[in-house]
Amino acid sequence: MIMNRMAGLLATAALVFSTWAAAETVAPDVLVKNTATEVLDIIKKDKDIQNGDMKRIAALTEEKILPHFNFERMSQLVLGRNWPKANKDQQEKFVSEFRSLLVRTYSSALAKYRNQTMDYKPLRAQSGDTRVVVKTLILQAGEQPVKVDYSLEKTGEEWKVIDVTIEDVSIVTSYRSQFDETVKKDGMDSLIQKLADKNKQGANSAAEKKQG
Repeated sequence: MIMNRMAGLLATAALVFSTWAAAETVAPDVLVKNTATEVLDIIKKDKDIQNGDMKRIAALTEEKILPHFNFERMSQLVLGRNWPKANKDQQEKFVSEFRSLLVRTYSSALAKYRNQTMDYKPLRAQSGDTRVVVKTLILQAGEQPVKVDYSLEKTGEEWKVIDVTIEDVSIVTSYRSQFDETVKKDGMDSLIQKLADKNKQGANSAAEKKQG
């Protein structure tokens, strides 16, 4: 399935977003380029990550990658027309479960990292733009390069990721079609519960794997 392939590529796609503290706004393409080296260096030196320590991998995902994602904005885009129809409690629960889903997805993909490298395309943007796309290629030995585009939106003085498109397949669009079908058939509460169940199963599976 396309989503399984996308999950397998999200490791390198997400690696570039480590925590980057700066006194002034960092341009989105500069942010991607500067932090890529730092994060890839962490992966290469961290023996626990290389050995598949999911707890360490999840911690890295939480600490270095996810702070650069705008989950509320992503949730709005993923739910589309269903977002304004949901009440505040449903919106908050969805954001929480959707975030957990991506944590598991990224952590699982990160565990499969095998020394991929990144190539960056020139940023095409105008002064004053608040939404841009940073285009990159994932280079893998013996395989064709994989095109990965990051859609970033400026929130205050920070740029945040609101979508990742892999080989012209948008994560937001892919999830939207799946979630819209569930909401249409069973309602928003059912979608939230299904996500919660899936996240719980994923957590239990990770715990059993560690014990084994």
